[in-house]
Amino acid sequence: MPIATTSAGIELYYEVKGQSDNPTILLVMGFTAQLTAWPEGFVDGLVGRGFQVVLFDNRDCGLSSKSPGAFDGAVELLFRAQAGEDVSADAPYTLSDMASDALAVLDAVNVDAAHIVGASMGGMIVQHMAIEHPTRVLSMTSIMSTTGNGEVGTGDPEVMGALLTPAPLEREASIANGVEVNRLIAGPLWDRALAEERTAANWDRSFHPEGATYQIAAIAASGDRTEKLKSVRTPTLVLHGRADALISYSGGAATAEAIPEADLLILAQMGHDLPEALWPQTIDAIEANTKRTLVNP
Repeated sequence: MPIATTSAGIELYYEVKGQSDNPTILLVMGFTAQLTAWPEGFVDGLVGRGFQVVLFDNRDCGLSSKSPGAFDGAVELLFRAQAGEDVSADAPYTLSDMASDALAVLDAVNVDAAHIVGASMGGMIVQHMAIEHPTRVLSMTSIMSTTGNGEVGTGDPEVMGALLTPAPLEREASIANGVEVNRLIAGPLWDRALAEERTAANWDRSFHPEGATYQIAAIAASGDRTEKLKSVRTPTLVLHGRADALISYSGGAATAEAIPEADLLILAQMGHDLPEALWPQTIDAIEANTKRTLVNP
């Protein structure tokens, strides 16, 4: 089993698709989502464009290291952060730590610098990579994400509540709950049968609800990146769905506005998901961004 190990001893399960002598795209998934949340056809599409694709499970998720127990008070920490309070000292780890995890994966596959693509919380993580480790980043794509500013990217309260409510522990009930949450956050191209299949497969691969509490705390502790994003000088694509009910497209717009020369692509039929019908357009945009040269790098 391929494992990258950080200096702190965190073990990260990863997979590699494509040829090692091709340019590398690192895919970073979001909140509680395993690497399997990247659709296989989407990954294959990137490989078909001539990239080596590396994907991994974030800590406290999938087959990677798990923190002990649950982190009590994570949701309260998130609400305090959204109210503008600095809670950086109150969490076990931050998104910056998770960005360093991603670098450990690149080290494990002997890649000095990569094109980085992150979805949702993964978008936040790749933003930290571009801010804090610019020499390791060739281009960045931030998908359905936001800046950490509580005034932008605010989603539907019902949807946010459903996401933050602990899932049932029994398999069938948990899967049904996961499908319903998936329905709430997805856009108009949602496929129930596919959601049921993927949710069941992911539950069987790794069911670890306690990990959500640590990842919530990491998001809360990392604060507003807006000012720091102004320092990013890597080619950047911000991609967001107009139908996103979890992180509204204002979060994507604010991200693109903060990063010099960032491109913004808003897709009308996309929610907080990556529907198959939009893969060609999404892959085209990611590939184009990897070829960009900024006027004032």
